[in-house]
Amino acid sequence: MYCLQAVIATESVLRKLAGSITEACIVPLGQHLWLLPMTDALFDAVTAAGAPKLDGSWQAPAGVDRLLTACSEAGPVAYVEAEYFGGEGSQSAQVWDAGKVVLGPLHLAEGEPSPTTGTPISQALRRLGAAKGNHVDEFSAVELGRHRDTGDWL
Repeated sequence: MYCLQAVIATESVLRKLAGSITEACIVPLGQHLWLLPMTDALFDAVTAAGAPKLDGSWQAPAGVDRLLTACSEAGPVAYVEAEYFGGEGSQSAQVWDAGKVVLGPLHLAEGEPSPTTGTPISQALRRLGAAKGNHVDEFSAVELGRHRDTGDWL
């Protein structure tokens, strides 16, 4: 099983976002990108009571779009989700930059073929500046597959 819920951006953008949230811990990926795993404690810390859920997301905390919109003033930021079991699963992604949504929400449902432009997460990573290089896709290039569960990133 593979399960991921996270915010991805450059280190400086995530440090700015995480600075006021004691439950936040960022970890390096490849290609100058960093990951902020959406742990249960972080989820609780950033959830805004009564706020709408993020379109296209099944796990994002309510109101996280406001937080990421504000954070994106410092640089592009993505919220990503993936859940796979036995090679089958789904993923979603959305990217904000300069206070606006610039990609998504994108969603790839279970059993749906990947678009020629790449999976939602690979498209988001590309928007953040990742390049697939000699890898299958941007997901692989930044090593998002190195852990099987969101909590394992910590």
